[in-house]
Amino acid sequence: MTTQKSNEEMYPLLPLRGLLVFPHMVTPLEVGRPRSINALENAMIKGKKLVMAAQREVANLEPQPEDIYPIGTLCEVKQLLKTPEGQIRILVEGLERVRITEFNDTDFYYEVSVVHEESTDNEVDLEMRALIRTVREKFEEYVLSSNKRIPKEILATILDIKDPDRLADTIAHQLVIPLEDKQRLLERLNVKKRFEDIYELISKEIQIIDLEKQIQKRVRAQMERNQKEFYLREQIKAIQKELGERDDKVTEVEEYKKKLSKLKLPKEVKAKVVHEIHRFEKMPPMAAETVVVRNYLDWMLSLPWSTRTKDRIDIDEAQRILDQDHYGLEQVKERILEFLAVRKLTKGMKGPILCLVGPPGVGKTSLARSVAEALNRKFVRLSLGGVRDEAEIRGHRRTYVGALPGKIIQAMKTAGSMNPVMLLDEIDKLAADHRGDPTSALLEVLDPEQNHTFGDHYLEVPFDLSEVMFITTGNVLHAIPGPLRDRMEVIQLPGYTEEEKIEIAKRHLWGKQLKNHGIKEEQLKISDNTFSRIVAEYTREAGVRNLERQLATICRKAAIDIVKGVKLPIRVSVNNLEKYLGIPKYRHSQAEKVDKVGVATGLAFTQFGGDILSIEITVVDGKGKLTLTGQLGEVMRESAQAAMSYIRSRSRELGIDSDFHETKDIHMHVPEGAIPKDGPSAGITIATALASALSGRPVRKEVAMTGEITLRGRVLPIGGVKEKILAAHRAGLTHIILPQENRKDLEDLPDNVRKKLRIDLVEHMDEVLDLALLEEAVDEAIGFIPTEQTEVSGSWLEDPQ
Repeated sequence: MTTQKSNEEMYPLLPLRGLLVFPHMVTPLEVGRPRSINALENAMIKGKKLVMAAQREVANLEPQPEDIYPIGTLCEVKQLLKTPEGQIRILVEGLERVRITEFNDTDFYYEVSVVHEESTDNEVDLEMRALIRTVREKFEEYVLSSNKRIPKEILATILDIKDPDRLADTIAHQLVIPLEDKQRLLERLNVKKRFEDIYELISKEIQIIDLEKQIQKRVRAQMERNQKEFYLREQIKAIQKELGERDDKVTEVEEYKKKLSKLKLPKEVKAKVVHEIHRFEKMPPMAAETVVVRNYLDWMLSLPWSTRTKDRIDIDEAQRILDQDHYGLEQVKERILEFLAVRKLTKGMKGPILCLVGPPGVGKTSLARSVAEALNRKFVRLSLGGVRDEAEIRGHRRTYVGALPGKIIQAMKTAGSMNPVMLLDEIDKLAADHRGDPTSALLEVLDPEQNHTFGDHYLEVPFDLSEVMFITTGNVLHAIPGPLRDRMEVIQLPGYTEEEKIEIAKRHLWGKQLKNHGIKEEQLKISDNTFSRIVAEYTREAGVRNLERQLATICRKAAIDIVKGVKLPIRVSVNNLEKYLGIPKYRHSQAEKVDKVGVATGLAFTQFGGDILSIEITVVDGKGKLTLTGQLGEVMRESAQAAMSYIRSRSRELGIDSDFHETKDIHMHVPEGAIPKDGPSAGITIATALASALSGRPVRKEVAMTGEITLRGRVLPIGGVKEKILAAHRAGLTHIILPQENRKDLEDLPDNVRKKLRIDLVEHMDEVLDLALLEEAVDEAIGFIPTEQTEVSGSWLEDPQ
C-alpha cells in the first residue's frame, strides 16, 4: 500500500538521459542542455532542490511530458562546477521518491508538482532478514564476478547499512543493468518486492557474466593459437631468409587464403579448397604434385561460384534486338519471345534447352547472341564439331599429366558468371570412339533435373549448371542422338526466300561490308535490282554467307577504283555487275525450258537446306537390265525397285508393253554423280520419270515433286517440306506435288511464296502421273530429248524438235 503526503510541492525538473538517481545516493552528473541548465540555475536560487526523472528515449534532446517517467527522485545539489566548454558538473544527493502530478512549462524549463512516495513493508522481520542475507550473498557473488566493474569496497558499505529501504536502493544503484530495470526498482515501493526483483536481476546478470567469460576464454584461446602460428611462421621465414631460400610458396598460400575469404563458396566446395590449400602448404616446393595442386587451386578459385548477372527480361527490348539483328524468321522470333516471357513469369524457371536446327548461314549463332543481349547475360560459345572424347566434356582426372577441366567448366570460367547463355555449336557433329561417347556426357549437362550437380572429373565437386541457359545448334536433326534430342526443344530455321535475302542484303550485309572495307556509303552505290540479280544468279544457298562473300568481292574491287582516284560515287548496276563478279554462276531459273521425256524434277533436303534433283531415265533395247548410277544410297535404290514394280503392275493403263521388263534395258541416273544421295522421298519422282520414258509422254517442265511410293502406289508423307518448296521456288518451278498427309506443313510457308506456287496434294501415284505427264506421247520414247545443241562424246547433235 502506498501512502502519499497530502500537500503537493513545485520543483524544477531536470530530465536524465540513460541514468537515474536513487534516494540516499550521491551521484555526479554533467548538465549541458539549455533547459536543464535553466532548471538547475533556478534550483540553486530556490533552496538547491530539484526533481530528477529519467526520460524514456535517450536520443530525444527535447523531451515532452509524456516522454518522462512519472516516478523520479527529489535531489539536493551538493556541489556545482562550470567547465570552459559551457557545461556544468554537479554532485547531487537523492532525498526521496516523488511522483510527478503536473507539468508547468515556463518556456525555459519544466516545473513540476510532485507528491512524496513512501516505502511500505519495511519492517525487519524474519522474512526481511532472510531476504537481506540472500541478496547480500548474491550481490557479493556479483561484485566478485563483475571483473572490477564494481569496486569491492562497496561490500563493506553494504554490511553497515541496517535500514532495508536504504540497503535496497544502495544495491540497486550499484547494479550495471538496463535503465528500464532500474526504473522498475525505483517505482517499486514495497521493499520486500524490491529485494525479490533485485535478486532476480542479479541472478540474470551473473549468468550473463559467466557467458561473457566463456566467450572471452574461447576468443583468447583462438588468439593465442593464431599468435603461436604467426610466431612460428615468422620463425620459418627468418630461417628461410638466413638459408637464402625463397618464400614464394608462403606468399602463394597467403594469396589463396585471401582469395578464399572473399569468395562465397558452397560448403562442400569450400571444405575441398581448404583441404587442398593445407596439402599445398605442406608439400615441398620441388615436388611434382605441387604443380598439380597449384593448378587445381587456380581453377577452383577462378570459377564464378557466386557471381551472377542481373537478368533483364524485357519483351519489348528483346523484340527490338531480334528485329534489329535479323530479318524474317518470324516464327523463330515468336518462339524465343515466348520463352523469355515464361522465364519472366516464373523467375527461376528451369526451362527447356533450345535447339536451333537449320542449314549454314541462316543466323543460328547470331540468334543465340541476340538472346544473350536481350537477357543482359554473358554469352559464351562452345564448338562441339569433331569432339569425340568424353573427357573433353567431363574433364580429365587429376592423376593424368596435363589434366584440365572439360569444355563446359572452361566455358563457365570464360563467361565469369553462373547464369550465362551458353551456345553449344554443331551438336549434330559429335563423334564417338574407344575413348568414350561425348553425347552421353552431354545428357547430364542438358538435363534440368541433373545439371544442378554436374560432375566434372577434374573438379571432383558438384558444379551447378541449372542457371545456365543452353542453346544448341545443328544443321540436321536426324544426326542428333534420340536421348539428347529428347532433352531439347527444337526450333527449325529452314532458310530464306529470295525476297528475304534481298532485304537482308540491303538492311544488314551491305552496310556491314562497307564498314569492314573502310568505304563510305556515299562513295559506293548499288541498286535494288542489282541485289536481286546477285541473289538469283551468283548464289544458290539456304542462308546468306555466300551472298555476303559476293558483296565483299564488290567492295574489294571498288576499293581499288577508289584508291586509283576514279570519279565518285561508284555505281554498281545490273549492266556492269559482271565487271565485279564475273559471269553468272547459276541460271536465273533452274526449271527445264521444255517438257522432256524421261526427266522428272524431284525435291531433296540436305544439311544445307532444300535443293532440286533431276532424275533421268533412258530406255534402250535389251534384256530387262536395270542400271542405277549417281552414287545412290540403299534406300533410294529400294525406291527405284518399288517404282519399277508399280509401273509393271500398271503397264496396261499407261499404254506400255507388258513385257518391257524382258525386252528393254533401263538406265536411271541422278546427275552430280560425285555427291552421295539417299532417302525415300524420291519414290514418286523415279516412278514419274520411268513412266514417262516407257510411255513416251513428256513430264511437264514446271512440275517438281516429292514423296515416298509403296508397291500399291500409295504416296507416303516425307519431311523437310518447307525447305524443299523454298528450293523449288528459288529454281523457278511453279507447280509442286506433295503427299496429302503433308498438308499441315504448308502452314509454315511464307505468304509471298505460297501465292506464286500451285501446290497439289495427292494420295496415289495415279494422281501424280495425271498431273505430271502430258496426254500425248512424242514419236520416239528415247528417254532424253535435247533442247539445245548438246555436246555428246565430242560431237554435236541438232535439236530434233
